[in-house]
Amino acid sequence: MQHLLSRGPLLDEKGNLNEAGYAFELVKEYNRKAIKGLKIRIKEWDYYYIGDKEFGVALTIDDNSYMGLVSVSVIDYQKQKEVTKSHMRWLTFGEIKFPSSSADGDVFCEGRKYSMYFSNKNGKRRLVCHMKNVRKGEDFDCDITLENTLNKSMVIATPFLKKKHFYYNQKINLLKAKGFFKLGKQFHQFKKDETLGVLDWGRGVWTYSNTWYWSSLNAYTYDGHRIGFNLGYGFGDTSAASENMFFFDKEAYKLEDIEFIIPKDLKDKPKFLEEWEIKSKDGSVDLLFRPIIDRHSNTNALIIQSNQHQVFGYFRGEIKVDGKTYLIDNLIGFAEMVKNRW
Repeated sequence: MQHLLSRGPLLDEKGNLNEAGYAFELVKEYNRKAIKGLKIRIKEWDYYYIGDKEFGVALTIDDNSYMGLVSVSVIDYQKQKEVTKSHMRWLTFGEIKFPSSSADGDVFCEGRKYSMYFSNKNGKRRLVCHMKNVRKGEDFDCDITLENTLNKSMVIATPFLKKKHFYYNQKINLLKAKGFFKLGKQFHQFKKDETLGVLDWGRGVWTYSNTWYWSSLNAYTYDGHRIGFNLGYGFGDTSAASENMFFFDKEAYKLEDIEFIIPKDLKDKPKFLEEWEIKSKDGSVDLLFRPIIDRHSNTNALIIQSNQHQVFGYFRGEIKVDGKTYLIDNLIGFAEMVKNRW
């Protein structure tokens, strides 16, 4: 368990992972041209979440080959409401031309009712978006800049049981953010010393049906430290490594397997807005998650379905690493369960 990746090409000549495991940076070189699996199964995306104690903003550009998606979400923690607007494009097949690395390169997508631009030059990220009619005729605009606060991130190369299928993923936590968003007449300024974000950078060839669980925290403690985590599981062969990491200021710590314990009703259906438990088998992670907003979407188009519950709320509990116990005291983050047939 917990195999540390070495440097080199991500895929071999047959399109399979050269090596499965984790790293603290993108040590494996992703090359879309090296993929040997079906082109319609290639999926690439950049997802950003930026938030403070009042609001969160999520921005997505993805290319799933048979379709592409541009999406904006605004989460209002005070009013406990959210709004999401997405635009789909069919048969994109790599036309967005995602960079092969998160370290440099731009992503741009536009249509008649939206434009979204992720700029990444010289270590500075800038997210600029305009989208019409996000909420009852109200347009959305944002201009947000981010910078890294630590040199380590969560990187994992995960194979599926089916050959030529894999997922290469990086989560960059504790991104310091500043800027603004505007939704209709509502304006909110993200202040640099109060706002943090995360990048979910994903590239891979996915199987048709799968489920994943993911949770992310990026927050300031009450005494001014940056604290966060990436927790997840649910798909692929994770025998070589989990994707679980804990972040504190400039340090990153690997964690063992975890489990999301979501309450269920008498018909075994998850009750997403009741309190969850998130625990590790070795006892190093012991968290309670109090949900306040369920950003639920269920896209169902014949053989394609994506049923997503991205739930925002407050974490409390503790994480133990390297002989130290870190308390998490009512900090805002999210946890999600996503079922895909895609």
